[in-house]
Amino acid sequence: MTRKQLDLVFSGGAAVLAVIMLILGFVLADQNAFAKDYVKGELAAQRITFATEEDLAADAKANPDNPVGTWKEGSKCLAEYAGKALETGKQAECYGKYYIGMHMARSAKNQKFSAPIEVTLAGTKQTLTTMEGQTYATIGTIRTALAADQKALADKGDKTAADARQKDVDAAASLRTTMQTGETLKGLLLTTYGFSIFGEKAGLAAGVAYAAAAVVFVVAAAGFVHAFAWSKKTA
Repeated sequence: MTRKQLDLVFSGGAAVLAVIMLILGFVLADQNAFAKDYVKGELAAQRITFATEEDLAADAKANPDNPVGTWKEGSKCLAEYAGKALETGKQAECYGKYYIGMHMARSAKNQKFSAPIEVTLAGTKQTLTTMEGQTYATIGTIRTALAADQKALADKGDKTAADARQKDVDAAASLRTTMQTGETLKGLLLTTYGFSIFGEKAGLAAGVAYAAAAVVFVVAAAGFVHAFAWSKKTA
C-alpha cells in the first residue's frame, strides 16, 4: 500500500467517524431540547408559584426560630426564585426539598402530645412528646401506639385522659395524610429534577460530540490534503 493510499484510508475513516459523531451530537441535542420542553410543560401545568419576598419575610417574622427561608443552607434558593413560576428542574428541586420539606418538618414539630407516649421505632424504645423529626412511615407506628394508649385509658375509666389521647390519635392521622401528600408531591418534583439533569448531561455530551467531530473533520481534511500533496510530489 502506497503512502497516498494509506493517507486516503485513514482520512476516509476519520471523515466517517466525524459524521457519526456529528449525528450523535444532533441526537443528544435533540434529547436535551426534549427534556427541557417536557420538564417546563409538566411543571407549568401544575401552576406552582414560589412564595414572594413579602411572604418569606412574613414567615420569618411569624417563625423567628425556624423560618422557611433559612431552614437549611440550600433554602437560600427560595429567595432567588421568590415570586417566580416553577418551570425548571432546579426550581423543582428547590421547591420540593426546601419549601415542601420545611413545611412538612414544621407540621411534625408543631404537633405535641397531651402526654408522653412510649413507642418502639427502628428497634429502639423512645418516649416522645412531639412528632418532631417523624416521617409518614414512623407516624403510622406512633398513631398505633397512641390508639392503644387511648383504649387503655378508656378501659381504666379515665375519660379526661382518654379524650385528650383521642385528639392525639386524630391529629396523628391528619398529620400522616399531610405527610403522605407532601412526600408524593416532593417525590414527583425531585423525579422531574432528576429527568432535567439527564437532559442537561445530554446537552453537555452534544457539545463534546460537536467539538470532537470538528477536530476529526480537520484531521481528515489534513489527511486528504497530505495525500494529494504527496501524490504530486512523487509524480
